[in-house]
Amino acid sequence: MTFYEELQLNQAGSKSYISSFKNSRDKWKHTGIYLFKILLNIAFCTAFIAVYSMLFGAENSVVGLAVLLCVMVFRSADLGIRASHGTCNILIVFALLAAGPKLSNMLPAGWAFCINAIFIMLFMVLGCHNVIMFNHSTLVLAYLLLQGYDVIGEAFERRLAGLFAGAVMTAAVYYRNHRKKVYKRTFKSIFQEFDLSSARTQWQLRFTLTISSALFLASLLHLPKTMWIGIAAMSVCVPFRKDMAERTKYRAPGNILGSILFLAAYFLLPESALSYMGIMGGIGTGLSASYGWQTAFNAFSSLALAVPVFGLPFAVFLRIFHNLFGSLYAWLFERLFQPALSALISVMDAVSNKLQTT
Repeated sequence: MTFYEELQLNQAGSKSYISSFKNSRDKWKHTGIYLFKILLNIAFCTAFIAVYSMLFGAENSVVGLAVLLCVMVFRSADLGIRASHGTCNILIVFALLAAGPKLSNMLPAGWAFCINAIFIMLFMVLGCHNVIMFNHSTLVLAYLLLQGYDVIGEAFERRLAGLFAGAVMTAAVYYRNHRKKVYKRTFKSIFQEFDLSSARTQWQLRFTLTISSALFLASLLHLPKTMWIGIAAMSVCVPFRKDMAERTKYRAPGNILGSILFLAAYFLLPESALSYMGIMGGIGTGLSASYGWQTAFNAFSSLALAVPVFGLPFAVFLRIFHNLFGSLYAWLFERLFQPALSALISVMDAVSNKLQTT
């Protein structure tokens, strides 16, 4: 394996590769490459978001994060359709990111639920035809972040400019990397293959209604930082029940552990270190191969941003409560949704058969 190929491995892949060496010298060598990769990724991500903040305003740094996530995902993940059609898909997705979060924040809870459901479903259909790619987590996370960090006036105009630049950048990277792949499927095929009887469509629908209804319920309860509930529900709402149970099991404990580690760092380190909590969390996430530990270290950057707004005690409480609420809600919704959908499909089939015989 070349140095470049080793840099492309994910956490689990890198750790597996390191453990394959028997010689301690080789283990240390490739551990060093792994650590270098983590630091390189963090440096690049920090620089990218910093440049976006300078160009489009500090309040739009979240746009830089959303664009960065999309570029990193779609440089390797294709959409399973012709490259030119996939490129158009990317542009449509960014148009949805520009409109959806703003619309949902302008409307009452009931109408916001409808907007969230429509836009999230479009993300699922347009960007997550191949379930294994997990593109949905990137697109819906970007949607929730833009929704949670809303802006108005000139800042929103700069946000639109940032999203336009991100759309062009992501589309260019996507087309460059996937133009040589040959697919017969087209943009139209995505919608033609939408079928309530298929496991993929059922999961897309369940995912959409889980996130939308969780946000709706949080709005009715007037909970602050509802974005965290949506992200927690999104994180555990995966296609397979076994994987979902595993993620639900570790989501809240991971955030409790992350909050404890954050508190320790907060009190032991100087006050100026708070601005570096996100980087510390990024390093921890990079070193973690398991979902539980990744969840714990992801809490660092979230809490660092929330503490100045809510204060330390309430920020920690919200982080734990919202993740517990979101993950358990998604788990319960799945248990109720599947039997209800199966019953609905049975009724629809019975009605269809009766109409055909008459």
